[in-house]
Amino acid sequence: MSLALGGGKMAENLKDCRVCGKSSWSQLQDLCRLAKTSCPALGISRKNLCIFEVDYLCNYKKEQEYYLVKWRGYPDSENTWEPRRNLRCAGILKQFHRDLEQELFRRSGRRPRVRPPRHLDAALVDFLVQKGRQRKALQRWERELNAKRAHKGRISVENEVDLHGPPQDFTYINEYKMGEGITLSQMATGCECKDCLDDQANGCCPGALLKKFAYNVQGQVRLQAGQPIYECNARCRCSSDCPNRVVQRGISYNLCIFRTANGRGWGVRTLEKIRNHSFVMEYVGEIITSEEAERRGQIYDRQGITYLFDLDYVEDVYTVDAAYYGNVSHFVNHSCSPNLQVYNVFVDNLDERLPRIAFFATRTIWAGEELTFDYNMQVDPIDVESTRMDSNFGLAGLTGSPKKRVRIECKCGTESCRKYLF
Repeated sequence: MSLALGGGKMAENLKDCRVCGKSSWSQLQDLCRLAKTSCPALGISRKNLCIFEVDYLCNYKKEQEYYLVKWRGYPDSENTWEPRRNLRCAGILKQFHRDLEQELFRRSGRRPRVRPPRHLDAALVDFLVQKGRQRKALQRWERELNAKRAHKGRISVENEVDLHGPPQDFTYINEYKMGEGITLSQMATGCECKDCLDDQANGCCPGALLKKFAYNVQGQVRLQAGQPIYECNARCRCSSDCPNRVVQRGISYNLCIFRTANGRGWGVRTLEKIRNHSFVMEYVGEIITSEEAERRGQIYDRQGITYLFDLDYVEDVYTVDAAYYGNVSHFVNHSCSPNLQVYNVFVDNLDERLPRIAFFATRTIWAGEELTFDYNMQVDPIDVESTRMDSNFGLAGLTGSPKKRVRIECKCGTESCRKYLF
C-alpha cells in the first residue's frame, strides 16, 4: 500500500454508518477517512485515520523535494504538495521519476539527466498526470481480467510506450459465447478408462472415434498440425488430471498484455518458459454464422478493425468474432514466423463445424518473448485430416476486409516476413 502522513482533526465516532452496499474494503476505508470517523471493524483508528493512500504523483519541485500528490478517494481539488519525508510509496516514486526521465529523453533525444529539472513545465506536468491516470486505469483493468479468468495463468498489463488505456467495449470470456440460434450438441457418452494414456487403443475417446491420441505423458501435442484433437469429456470417468484433458484445463502460463513499440497496438508475451508443443491458449469469442460474419465484416471495415476467425475445419459455416468478447488471444499479434500453431480440438461437442481453436507452441518460447501466430495460416490438407486453415484475421487500425484479400502491410519484422498479411 502506498501511504503518506496527513494532517486533519481527530475523528469522531458516528452513530449511523450508511454506505453503498457494493463498496470494496478499501472504498469503505476511504469513506471513513472522508467522514473523519474511526471504525474498528475496518481497521480505521485515531492512530491511522490521517494516513492516506497515494493514488499517483502529479508534479515535482526540486527544492526540498516536494511532490504534488493525488490522494486515493479524493478529487483533484484536494491534491496537496508533500515533502519526500512524508511519502511512503517507494514504488510510485520510482515509477514517477522513470516516467519523467523517459519523457525528457523522448523530447531531447539525449540521455536523461541524473536529476530532474528544478521546475516542470505545463506540458510535462500534463503528461505525468495522464500517465498516472493511465496506470491506475490499467491496474483496475488487470484486476478485472484476473477476477474474470477461469484459468490458472495470471494476466498482467503493461504500457510503457504511449498513453493508451484499456480497450473500450471488450468483455473477457473463458469459452465460446454462442450467437443467436447457435447451439452446441453435447456428448452422449464418455470413456471408462482407468488410465487413458495406457488404454488409448482400447476405447478412450480418440480411439473410439478412430482418431489418434494427441498427447504424450508431459501433455505435449504429438500430432501433425491439421490433425484433430479429441479430448475426454464431461461424461468420461477419468479425473481432471487425465493426460487427455489439456486444452479444457485452460491457460496455465502467466502472460502479459503489453503495448508494442512499433505500431502494432497491444500484444501478448509470456512471463515464463513454454516448452515446445505445449498448449498455450484458446482463441475464443462469439460464434456467429458466416452470413453474419460478412455483415459484421463490412461494419468492421468502416471502423478499421476485424477479429474474425473462420471455423473451416470441414466447411465454412461458422466464424469466431473476438472483437468484443474474447480472452488473452484477442491481443495476440501476427507474425510470418510465428511461435504458435493452430489445432482443432473437440471436447464436449462433436459438431465438426464448431471446433475449439487451440494454440500450441511450435518451439521453446522463453520468458519475455512475444506470442504470435500467422493470421493467414494454411495447413496442407494432403495426408492430414484438416481442410485449409485460414483465419481471415485482420489488424486493428487497418482498413480493408481480410475476406476481400486486400494487401495489408505486415509489421512483424521477421527475416521471413512476407511484407503483406494478405
